[in-house]
This record gives sequence, structure tokens and C-alpha cells, in this order.
Amino acid sequence: QVQLVESGGGLVQAGGSLRLSCVASGRTFSSYAMGWFRQAPGKEREFVAAISWSGGSTYYGDSVKGRFTISRANAKNTVYLQMNSLKPEDTAVYYCTTGPNIATLAADFGSWGQGNQVTVSS
Repeated sequence: QVQLVESGGGLVQAGGSLRLSCVASGRTFSSYAMGWFRQAPGKEREFVAAISWSGGSTYYGDSVKGRFTISRANAKNTVYLQMNSLKPEDTAVYYCTTGPNIATLAADFGSWGQGNQVTVSS
């Protein structure tokens, strides 16, 4: 069983940047794909980004393409989400997740972090 702990969220003005981090423990981090999802109040969980075990492949949700970048540091068991040009509609709880293969559906991932609030003010 893997444990995931996110950090780096907070309050930022529109147009600003934040970087989320997710540290994994409990199994071989470098063997698994990683992903980020988000959920705003009253909305379904939304795919944000995913990265393959090697970092060679990345996927992004349409709403964040060109603004967000996912990366990983296998030596540190950490995945990152660099968020630039933030908009009020990016406000949500962001979740880190892991799965056997890079994917875009929440059902294709297994363990989830506790979530980290990101709030973008206008």
C-alpha cells in the first residue's frame, strides 16, 4: 500500500503560480505512473495531469494545457505540479494519485492523497 502526501497549496491571485508536491512512500515509486486530479465544490473530480513511470509521457486536461506542468523526481519519490497563469476556475482541492499505467480516468488509479486546497482569487 502506498501513502501519498501532498503539499504546496494555498491562496494566490489570478495570474500567479503555485507548485504542488506529492511525496510517495510504501512501494517502489519509480515503477508507477502518477497523476493529479482536482475537485471543486459541487463538481465531479476532474483529470488535471498524469505522467508515466519514466517521465517520458505526460497527459494534460484541456483546461490546464499550456499552463500546468507535471514532472517527477524518482530519486525523491516526488511528483510535482507546476501551475502558472492561475485562474479563479482553478480553485479546487487537488489530489495526487498513483496507478500502474499513465491514464486520464480516476478509476484507472489506485491510492489517493488526502487532497490540498488551491484557491485563486480574482
